[in-house]
Amino acid sequence: MRILVVEDDENLNRQLADALKESGYVVDQAFDGEEGHYLGETEPYDAVILDIGLPEMDGITVVEKWRAEGKVMPVLMLTARDRWSDKVAGIDAGADDYVAKPFHVEEVLARVRALIRRAAGHASSELTCGPVRLDTKASKATVNGTALKLTSHEFRLLSYLMHHMGQVVSRTELIEHMYDQDFDRDSNTIEVFVGRLRKKIGVDLIETVRGLGYRMQAPSDGH
Repeated sequence: MRILVVEDDENLNRQLADALKESGYVVDQAFDGEEGHYLGETEPYDAVILDIGLPEMDGITVVEKWRAEGKVMPVLMLTARDRWSDKVAGIDAGADDYVAKPFHVEEVLARVRALIRRAAGHASSELTCGPVRLDTKASKATVNGTALKLTSHEFRLLSYLMHHMGQVVSRTELIEHMYDQDFDRDSNTIEVFVGRLRKKIGVDLIETVRGLGYRMQAPSDGH
């Protein structure tokens, strides 16, 4: 899962990015509205954390432009603590949720998890596919109750496939959502990670759809 943080306070931006990375997300950072708008326009994100008071272009304008351009990724807006009008303006502009400053980073993480789940059509913080259970809150996965020992890349791959269960996901899409913008992307690495993940899961849940990509679903879903 790939997140964009747009916040001009460098310490807060770094704090949010570090917490997201510790939770298993890939994070890109922007420090003004123009840079944030450009990244959101040109890169695919699973969610965006967007400050309302940004230099160059304010957060309201940024989210309005994204929505006008057809960008539908969930946006969590950071607002001033006593400005209810900012909250209303943010939601009306197309933001999906907001958190007022000052805030606890744990609350931001919980709201990001919820936005990503809802965008993928899931209500629970735990996703299940056959014997595999993914706890998005704890960033852990189990098979038949036994913890899976996964690398960060393997966990991101499993998380993305499980958030999009039943859908064919292309290699390009996986690359775009598993790595940040500066990573040297190679589609062959996806096949390696899929192979490792299949071995660790031990059950046949990840199907290769020839020429298109991969699909994860339980055998009872029609296999």
